[in-house]
Amino acid sequence: MRAARFRGVVYFLRDRANAMTTPDTYVETAEEREARHAAIERAHAPAIAFAHRYESYHHVAEHEHRRAQLLHLSSGVLTVTTRAGRWMMPRDHALWIPAGVRHAVDTVGSVAMHSVYIRPEAIAGLPDRLQVTGVTPLMRGLIAEAVRLREDPASPRASFILGAMLHEIPHLPVRPLGLPFPAHQRLAPLCRDFVARPSAHLNIDHWADAAGLSRRSFTRIFRRETGLSLSTWRQQACLMAALPRLSDGEPVTAVALDLGYDSVPAFTTMFCRMMGTPPRTYLRNQAN
Repeated sequence: MRAARFRGVVYFLRDRANAMTTPDTYVETAEEREARHAAIERAHAPAIAFAHRYESYHHVAEHEHRRAQLLHLSSGVLTVTTRAGRWMMPRDHALWIPAGVRHAVDTVGSVAMHSVYIRPEAIAGLPDRLQVTGVTPLMRGLIAEAVRLREDPASPRASFILGAMLHEIPHLPVRPLGLPFPAHQRLAPLCRDFVARPSAHLNIDHWADAAGLSRRSFTRIFRRETGLSLSTWRQQACLMAALPRLSDGEPVTAVALDLGYDSVPAFTTMFCRMMGTPPRTYLRNQAN
């Protein structure tokens, strides 16, 4: 009897803990989102955090914030599009958006997320460009606690939590889930077509011929416009195409072959190089 009661107490406490750390399941309306943004603009604290959800395949039109924004995704996949390119966030990653960067948001499936809005001058060393990062266990806990402390931002505990969170941001590990787009009139259409139909087999000579450039000129211009080699850019585009499909439960073999890889090991090698772990291990970690 005592053992049964003890297990009951343990289950109760576990459920309470999960309820405290899981974002609200209520889906925010457009009017409520506008009210939230207005509250962010009025806030005096160096950082302010919210938890909210978006429905499946939801689109948020292009907008910008006077504060920098750190998006932490606890479920689902979303993409953020700017004039400079496209960035993708899988579950338990974060996206840093500097202040003043215009961006649109699209969800892949329903999404639960945290948003932390940060004054650009809050501390020195904050990132100055848009980037996807991993989220450390420490950062995950700090964000969740910042959401709970939003109503009392002036308390000593809130100041300590927010300060620790701000100092952790520059140390988050950067992930290769951004896809910068060139502005060059010959290269931009090629990149958009590739994102629509990614293939591991397209090589630099094909791209150079399609752009009407020599191999050397193409290589120089592409790196200048994107900051990446074509090989790295192409791998990141294939990775961005693969992750939502893998998260939806598609077999690794089907995804790898659809993207033009000769074998699953070849795809796995690329995935390990980009994400630091094989696809199945990555997906298993994301599900925990």
